[in-house]
Amino acid sequence: MSYLIRSLVITLSLLLSTTVFAGNTSYYGSKFHGKRTASGSIFDMNSLTAAHRTLPFGTKVQVTNQKTKQSVIVKITDRGPFIRGRILDLSKAAAGQINCQLCTTTMEILSYGDGKYRKE
Repeated sequence: MSYLIRSLVITLSLLLSTTVFAGNTSYYGSKFHGKRTASGSIFDMNSLTAAHRTLPFGTKVQVTNQKTKQSVIVKITDRGPFIRGRILDLSKAAAGQINCQLCTTTMEILSYGDGKYRKE
C-alpha cells in the first residue's frame, strides 16, 4: 500500500474515532529552522507548530504535558516524527511552553485543516 493511501486510511480512521491521543512527544529546532516543511511553509522554530505523520496540514491540536499539565495549541505544518513510539514533534517554542524535550503528552484535535500544500 502506498504512503499516500496509507495516510488517507489512517487519517479517515482518526476522523471517525476519538479526537484525543496519548504518546511520546519530542521537539525539533535549529537544524530545520528556515527550511521548507512538508506543507510548503518555512519552518520557524519560534512559532507554535508541530509535525504529525498523518493529520491534515493546518489541523490545530492542543498538546498537554502529562507530568506538568501545561498545554499549548499548535498547528500541524510538517510530517514526522520518524522515530518509533513518538506521536508528535513540536517546534522548539511549543516544546518550551510545556517544558517538554521528550515527554508523554495527550493531543486533542481542536479543528481539522484542509491539508493543502502552501508555499508561503
